[in-house]
Amino acid sequence: MGEELGATDRRTTVAEAAQILGISAEAVRGRIRRGTLPVVREGGTVYVLIDRAADERTTGDQTRTTGGQPSDRPGESSALISAKDELIATLREQLEQANERDRENRRIIAALTQRIPAIEAPEPPDAPETATETPMGPTPSEASDAEQEGSVPRRSWWQRMTT
Repeated sequence: MGEELGATDRRTTVAEAAQILGISAEAVRGRIRRGTLPVVREGGTVYVLIDRAADERTTGDQTRTTGGQPSDRPGESSALISAKDELIATLREQLEQANERDRENRRIIAALTQRIPAIEAPEPPDAPETATETPMGPTPSEASDAEQEGSVPRRSWWQRMTT
């Protein structure tokens, strides 16, 4: 990707090339990746080869790559600036309202969390003793014990409900 330094080329860093070309350093790196800017690599440093004629140009006399800029139409830029200012004022208002809602929510949460220790779960009433049999009914050994004693084994609640 590196090219030879020509007689009209100047070797610059990425930051210098961005300043000369009137674009960001990221845009210069993108052009390097695409191969649209010639570069020379020396010891891990990338130097961009810039035509010396481009070095003398200012951003004002360079051709635009995007059309329809606000400064292209007189009078329109002031309208755009005032619209921008109105939008900024609206957004600031909305931000302040959101911040106020957040402060109110934090106040409510703090008040509720202070009350949590005061609210205790009520003690359950003393429940009668429950049978220790499994919900599936007595085990075979329990059934045989009950038969030997001559008593009827106790059925679980779901067996009583289904019959």
